[in-house]
Amino acid sequence: MMQEDEKIPFTSHLEELRHRIIVCVGAIIAGLCISYYFKEKLFDFLLRPLVKVMGKEKLVLIYTSLPEAFFTYFKVALIGGVILASPIIMYQFWMFMAPGLYRRERALFAPLIILSVFFFIGGASFGYFVVFPVGFEFFLEFATENIKAMPAMGDYLNFASTLLLAFGLIFELPLVIVAMVKMGIVTVPFLRKNRKYATLLFFIIAAILTPTPDAVNHCLMAIPLCLLYEISIWGAILFVKEKPVEEDSADVEEPHKEKEADGI
Repeated sequence: MMQEDEKIPFTSHLEELRHRIIVCVGAIIAGLCISYYFKEKLFDFLLRPLVKVMGKEKLVLIYTSLPEAFFTYFKVALIGGVILASPIIMYQFWMFMAPGLYRRERALFAPLIILSVFFFIGGASFGYFVVFPVGFEFFLEFATENIKAMPAMGDYLNFASTLLLAFGLIFELPLVIVAMVKMGIVTVPFLRKNRKYATLLFFIIAAILTPTPDAVNHCLMAIPLCLLYEISIWGAILFVKEKPVEEDSADVEEPHKEKEADGI
């Protein structure tokens, strides 16, 4: 164990945290500058699902205030900057947290941090390639000869970024549940027993996270959550060793030790 004089002062932790935050902010600013140069291409990439549904000839985006286009492009560049800086942000976060973790905890959290990136990308990709086309087709069905869809730049960016972030986060569910089972917070029988309550909770979460109050987007988020919940149960069975077996074996050994002590 670490001696009292070897402990790092609290002010040193604050100084290290300040340094790592400055590095993360600098990385985001650098990524922002790079992304702003490609702002039109990045925004066109977000528009592709809508272009495929509406057609390039019919799609017309507007901005209702003079600074809206600038701030929309700036937000796109900021999102791109955060994505570019994410490896540095994760590294700084890990270097700050790792010294305070036990070896067993580091062995658990290090793979989770790495896998969380792939799960987030998978969730955002699901939203981009699956949810966007279905949702856009549903919304455009309300257009008529006298009613045309002309979305504003800012509104579309807020809608698209919110959905991508929401689907990226919900796809982290298997990692969260497996980690909870690994730490002993929940068990596989508990997850199976409360499946119906989890389903109800998922529909409530979908209603909160989706930016529009329609049932289509709610189902497109709630149904994948239910499937991810089942995947989480199987993942916990495959990757988490059950502790009750070890505890039972320990309970069996203790009476033998007591008997030997009585014999002595």
